[in-house]
Amino acid sequence: MQNTAFSSLDTFVFFVYFVIVAGYGYWVYKRKQRSTSASHDYFLAEGSLTWWAIGASMIASNISAEQFIGMSGSGFKMGMAIAVYELMAAFTLILVAVFFMPVYRKNRIYTMPQFLEQRYSGSVSTIMAIFWLSLYVVVNLTAILYLGALAISSIAGIDVWACMLFLAVFAAVITLGGMKVIGYTDVIQVFCLVAGGLVTTWLALDLVAAHNGGGGVAGGFNHLLGVAPGHFDMVFARDNPNYLDLPGLSILIGGMLIVNLNYWGCNQYIIQRALGADLHTARKGILFAAFLKMLMPVIVVLPGIAAFVLHQQGALGAAMGLGSEVNPDRAYPVLLTLLPSGLKGIAFAALTAAVVASLAGKANSIATIYTFDIHKKHFNKDVSEQRMVWIGRVTVVVAMLLAVLIAPYMGIDKKGGFQYIQEYTGFVSPGILAMFLMGFFWKPTTAAAAMFATIGGFVGSIILKVLPAMMDLSFLAPIGFAVPNAAGIYEIPFLDRMLIVFIAVIIGMVVISKLFPKKAAEEGKRVEVDARMFKVQPGFALGAAIICIGLVAIYAVWW
Repeated sequence: MQNTAFSSLDTFVFFVYFVIVAGYGYWVYKRKQRSTSASHDYFLAEGSLTWWAIGASMIASNISAEQFIGMSGSGFKMGMAIAVYELMAAFTLILVAVFFMPVYRKNRIYTMPQFLEQRYSGSVSTIMAIFWLSLYVVVNLTAILYLGALAISSIAGIDVWACMLFLAVFAAVITLGGMKVIGYTDVIQVFCLVAGGLVTTWLALDLVAAHNGGGGVAGGFNHLLGVAPGHFDMVFARDNPNYLDLPGLSILIGGMLIVNLNYWGCNQYIIQRALGADLHTARKGILFAAFLKMLMPVIVVLPGIAAFVLHQQGALGAAMGLGSEVNPDRAYPVLLTLLPSGLKGIAFAALTAAVVASLAGKANSIATIYTFDIHKKHFNKDVSEQRMVWIGRVTVVVAMLLAVLIAPYMGIDKKGGFQYIQEYTGFVSPGILAMFLMGFFWKPTTAAAAMFATIGGFVGSIILKVLPAMMDLSFLAPIGFAVPNAAGIYEIPFLDRMLIVFIAVIIGMVVISKLFPKKAAEEGKRVEVDARMFKVQPGFALGAAIICIGLVAIYAVWW
């Protein structure tokens, strides 16, 4: 039943995609090239990106192999509940547009370490700049690259190393053109990934219908609802085997909000697209990204549920594995092998677009942080604009090369790709978010408190991670903060760990700031925040209301 061959038509379709992206990127580069290579123009496309380019670029950078492969795999394993990452992201983007962006734009913040230096101290800024560079290269860049290469390898039958080199080179070439090229080519990338993703979902549902008496796409979806109702539970009860990953109401009012606020509001990789625009344009772009987010569960989760049903019915043979060897992360690649000639090329282009766009965005952020917050600050304060652009380009090449060399040895494929990224970033998200929120909204917060958030949040997360091996946590079970894992040992779900650490860090920051108030040298370290900054225009308020109503409706129907 599977068709692993990549036909000449598929190759032609993919070639057309490649030529369009490369050609359009080159046209944008030439058309918008200025007489001087200003660093802010290269890294941030200052004033050049429209709202729809900002929104599309944010989504293109966010949706990558870990969504297509990892979230489809999680959809196979646990169902639509995993879509909370996408749905809550839509709500979080509204919060970021309303409360975060005004602070960044009013204080002319271009990098996250710059904010930390302006609000706290140079040492806090440098430590976090080094940390973010390490995280982006060692965790994010490697995961995006390796998971994307695995997926493309399984579809096209190309060696994984060759796939990694192709993706790295393609993304590097786009990145070298600067944020303008990334932003506008991301519009094409988003169109490709949405169109290709919808094609895959449509054919997956049609395939389910064909195996169960027909009825087309609607019939296939209704069949999923009928035979796998548990895969449409949006909030898990404590006895659900996947409660450790998605612990009940914590996905709505607990740790999930910390995950998303940190990712969308304090993440150079994502927010960089909006930092070069005026507030009105940035907010419209972020709202557009929120609308696109509402579509993502259909593209990245539904195919996984369809693959689950098809596997249960034996329609996929041994493609997903047998018995205990079933690998949920094979769900999306296996579905792609079932596509007819031509459509497989479209889906292949969609997956490639997602991977390349994410790699390009991540590499640009790595280059921005290194150039502005490491090189210029510590190596050459008087570096010229042209030299900064050159340094940024060299950084892109070095980062890509490192990712290619270390990705195969990171064990990324030994566990769910999406969960791999969430768990590692979850160790630091509570401290980082606490540091930003307190910096925004509580003036007495000191640099020492910020340093505590950085280190204490990480240490606290590790302690809670290893705590089950040191003591029995079953006493937390009645309140839902501990559930037994596969070995019968009671663990605190990682989203709940994040909430506990976040609250502890906030308390610690308040105590430290009260016991050791700001010194005279710190008094000038502040950012301007005014309640009037948070007022939104009627059009934005209407769009935000539509998204919130949609979220309430989804959870009301499939709670």
